[in-house]
Amino acid sequence: MSETTYLAQGPRTAIRPFTRADADEFTARARESRELHHPWLFPPASPDTYAAYAEVLIEDPARAGFLVCERNGTAGSGADGAIAGFININNIVMGGFRCGALGYGGFAHATGRGLMSEGLGLVLGHAFGPLGLHRLEANIQPGNAGSIALVRRAGFRLEGFSPDFLLIDGAWRDHERWAITADMG
Repeated sequence: MSETTYLAQGPRTAIRPFTRADADEFTARARESRELHHPWLFPPASPDTYAAYAEVLIEDPARAGFLVCERNGTAGSGADGAIAGFININNIVMGGFRCGALGYGGFAHATGRGLMSEGLGLVLGHAFGPLGLHRLEANIQPGNAGSIALVRRAGFRLEGFSPDFLLIDGAWRDHERWAITADMG
């Protein structure tokens, strides 16, 4: 992937939209990361499930999907442009609300290297800049310490607790509600 396709770049990462051609790398990374993601999320791990997932992110104007990619052969990646994780903005509402809900996951090979923190910063800049959003929300299960630490580092504030908030893996799960607005950055 050439650098000209990136929407934003940092010292070690860059973000770009999902493409249909990312299926093999994305699903291989998802399969390698099952233990890391369980029980919090279940990214697509087969070409068929990836195709449906990516299609929605590519075509639905109420969603924006971003791949966090390593730059310049960052240690552990093996190649420039390797996918380190993903950050999606779902349920985008414009008008007076200008808000979206984040969903994200890092892949096992990138864990603990700060790549998702940098990538989230790039997504926030894109969301509050070119996308024209004012607010982003992240709903996180209370036991997901890594995810809470990620949004806390990015400047999100804890706004509340919602019991039985989202259906995940067949059960209604409690979530903490975190948010950030354009003026907080």
